[in-house]
Amino acid sequence: MISEIVLVNASGENKPALMGMLTSTLAAYQVRILDVGQAVIHDELSLGMLIEIPDRSSTNALKEALLSHTRALGTVIRFTNVSADEYEVWVSHQGKPRYIVTMLAGGVAASQLAAVMAIVERHSLGVDGIRRLSGRLPLRGGANTRACVEISLRGDLADPRRLKAELLEAASRLTFDFSVQEDTVYRRNRRLVAFDMDSTLIKVEVIDELARVHGVGSEVAAITERAMRGEIDFKESFRRRVALLKGLSATAFEEVATAVPLTDGARRLILALKHFGYRTAIISGGFKHVGDRLQRELGIDYVHANALETRDGVVTGAVVGDIIDAERKASVLRTLCRNEGIALAQSIAVGDGANDLPMLAAAGLGVAFHAKPIVRESASHAISNFGLDSVLFLLGFTDRDIEQAETNDQSSAAKS
Repeated sequence: MISEIVLVNASGENKPALMGMLTSTLAAYQVRILDVGQAVIHDELSLGMLIEIPDRSSTNALKEALLSHTRALGTVIRFTNVSADEYEVWVSHQGKPRYIVTMLAGGVAASQLAAVMAIVERHSLGVDGIRRLSGRLPLRGGANTRACVEISLRGDLADPRRLKAELLEAASRLTFDFSVQEDTVYRRNRRLVAFDMDSTLIKVEVIDELARVHGVGSEVAAITERAMRGEIDFKESFRRRVALLKGLSATAFEEVATAVPLTDGARRLILALKHFGYRTAIISGGFKHVGDRLQRELGIDYVHANALETRDGVVTGAVVGDIIDAERKASVLRTLCRNEGIALAQSIAVGDGANDLPMLAAAGLGVAFHAKPIVRESASHAISNFGLDSVLFLLGFTDRDIEQAETNDQSSAAKS
């Protein structure tokens, strides 16, 4: 017997009986399913099945049976014959690299998606699929409305830097965030998420807040800004700023540490990460005292930050131990991965400043969060328009997944 390969496409109202009818009919003809895919948008189904019919002489009878059944359901079905050579070419493409583009916006506009598609086509990448990660959008979205789609790509990417640069230009022009990741096994198995603290996990730079209370705000802020732009060495800038805090009361330090506000989405992100079994860490050039408070409040697993020396109830202007700078951050991340028994590629790092760049580069996924231009342009991934919980979309989680984590947390809290 000579077999025949046929692509079957069905579209129409999504009815529960359709898939059962199709598969039972195919089973009656001993069909082998080579590929299958389905999408439902607003209760409208689009289904594709690539099948091999073992006996070519039964092809017409099978088609007639499928047409008869689908006609009764109001479904449109069409058939495309595929030659053996065409099929083998299609199979040969499965070895090509795969990429994931995650696109986040206040509501995905056609102009935004068109820009991304044009860039993807210029780089000879084919679209394997698109899925929505965010919930269904209301017609009149509020200020907090966000939409996220994940685009699966396949092909040989010759110039990843150019692809990112083109997407970055489009994102800046059309106001959306994006991420491009190679779709490897590590992308689906991240295990550790490390955060910078100041202006990342919390909204403020603590040292600037302390300086304001102590009356040296402008002097410290100027040094902070230069350090974040990468214009001066972090260790030296940190020593200079801490020295300006000499004489600050420990009570004032405690009051500032207690009052620092969390970044939008931070609590939701940490809650979800804990629910899904991730380990979390603060790796910061800020103050350990603040990090320790966040650890207690959020349940973060590790805190590595600088210790500010106090004596007789006042700040001395000195730092206890080695200063955690850019290179030390990356080193701490590597150590944590070794201690956790995971590959560095399974880690995620999130930060906003130039001193975060080595850590972001070392991590399997480095995310620039509301970052300075030098960081946004250098990091592999950036979130500039939305809250910290948007990191979950980069991991492939949906709003539904996140809401499940929140529901389980509330149920656990109620039981306790």
